[in-house]
Amino acid sequence: MSSCVLTGMSSVLLTVVPVQASTIVLYDQDFENPTGFVDTSGGDVSQQLVNSLYGDQPVGFSFSQRFTVETLLITGNNAFGTGYSDPSRVGGNYALGMLSGTSTFGRQDDLLGLAFDVEDNDFLNVRLDISSIDLDRLNGPFIPDGGALPIFEFTLFDNPSGNLGTGSGSVLSSQQASGSISDRSVFDWTETLLALDASSSTNGNVILRVDLLNGDYAAIDNLRIVASNTPGDVGEAIPEPTSIVALCILGMGLLVSRTKT
Repeated sequence: MSSCVLTGMSSVLLTVVPVQASTIVLYDQDFENPTGFVDTSGGDVSQQLVNSLYGDQPVGFSFSQRFTVETLLITGNNAFGTGYSDPSRVGGNYALGMLSGTSTFGRQDDLLGLAFDVEDNDFLNVRLDISSIDLDRLNGPFIPDGGALPIFEFTLFDNPSGNLGTGSGSVLSSQQASGSISDRSVFDWTETLLALDASSSTNGNVILRVDLLNGDYAAIDNLRIVASNTPGDVGEAIPEPTSIVALCILGMGLLVSRTKT
């Protein structure tokens, strides 16, 4: 506990209780720094393993994936002959692309798995951006004429062994999130916030599985994952320590105003 003692015509004791961080930021990735990205398709897309590009970010972190999860170069100039378009610039330079198992073309079902320890927190909160998008190489295009609504499913699995994987066994929580239909070469991002209930985990170890259910092909970006006891809290509103000083200054301002009247 901190205190600011203000003196003047009257004495004021402004007591400030520092706000303790109630969240653990487990993963915060905008995919802007791939290691050794190579356009393996000639269409601003790499089929390199996600771990080869983003593994060890942060140090010691690893993805698990099933089949191919591509990395898209948003700011390239090869896709569809002109490059992708991202009017909002939400995606930056890179994003991840996934193929749906229920594709009208009967394609593979890409999965992405991320393993975490939520400790004694009840929720795994996920914030990310999703968008429909397509490929014009690698046997694409995948999205049929008229587009297809991208629907992702986020499933939280109990993972008492702490092993890596795309999830199996006991399901703790599952939610779906949908975006909007855009032109094949245009990113139209939808911000998504999920609160997955981890309270029944055996020892805090969980696996988050990301799966594209509908839309044939779609992208994710700006992935922030937080363990918290508050559903939907992704840790961006936690007051900084300087807030204590700010409150003291505010208190002094109020006191000066009072003594002048």
